[in-house]
Amino acid sequence: MQRQYPIGTPGVPWGKTEKQQWLERQSVKRSYNDEVVSQIEQLKHAFETTEYGQLHYQTQDYTLYALTTSHWNENNPTVLVTGGVHGYETSGVHGALHFASTQAKKYEEQYNFIILPCLSPWGYETINRWNPDAIDPNRSFYDNSPAQESALATQFVLQKSNNILCHIDLHETTDSDNSEFRPALAARDGKENHNWNIPDGFYLVGHTQKPAAEFQKCVIEEVKAVTQIAPSDINNQLIGVPIEQFGVINYDGTALGLCMGMTNAPYVTTTEVYPDGKNATPESCIVGQVAAICGALKFLQSNSRPSY
Repeated sequence: MQRQYPIGTPGVPWGKTEKQQWLERQSVKRSYNDEVVSQIEQLKHAFETTEYGQLHYQTQDYTLYALTTSHWNENNPTVLVTGGVHGYETSGVHGALHFASTQAKKYEEQYNFIILPCLSPWGYETINRWNPDAIDPNRSFYDNSPAQESALATQFVLQKSNNILCHIDLHETTDSDNSEFRPALAARDGKENHNWNIPDGFYLVGHTQKPAAEFQKCVIEEVKAVTQIAPSDINNQLIGVPIEQFGVINYDGTALGLCMGMTNAPYVTTTEVYPDGKNATPESCIVGQVAAICGALKFLQSNSRPSY
């Protein structure tokens, strides 16, 4: 039997009081400045570093940073890499930073890069899926977004480039999705909670409007060389969604307000690393994220670019 979430009344959506109670239960567990901003500072020699926004919350203000190609070529298509939309998904943040520090320069003659390593710094510090307003930034990429994180990222990206070829959004699926975040979501919305089976390994979420099966397959093949790909469950599903191919499911990223739906890029994917696997380490999770980006770029290099 699933436990009742400790905030709110079953079947009744949260109001301001319950959201404040939830916020008061959160605490800082790690430092955005020490663990993320410090690494961005070390990349200033290789990238143009932009402060693209400020998050203003009752607990603290945060500066948001973008890394972009220093010698920007308007004739090249742009590859967008986003991490930390869900701040608790650690390897998304550090995978983006590790790609920037070790791999991005190899591709800069062909592509411009926009790298947003950590869209949700408060979520990073408190190891949280939501922002302090109990809003999920990864369901908030649409016009007049209620999430500052989503609105500021979208504004910056679309002003920087209208030639985005590919977007890789780096995420994790964790055991805490079932122990904390899905129960909290059900309580917040006054609904019954239904947990899903946590996939044992890496998988991708493509966009139903532009699934790009061969693109997704190329990413999976690259990641398979460094970490386990999640097998489907007995229903031939991952997180309750039928698989499209080995290691790949599809969501309508635009309709759901997902980060991967924020641009018109023809090639988009959301990575999902499993950091709680018995053989997983922080390092292996980061390596998996970097392999996914490199797999996407491998596909782009081998296929003709669509016209804009």
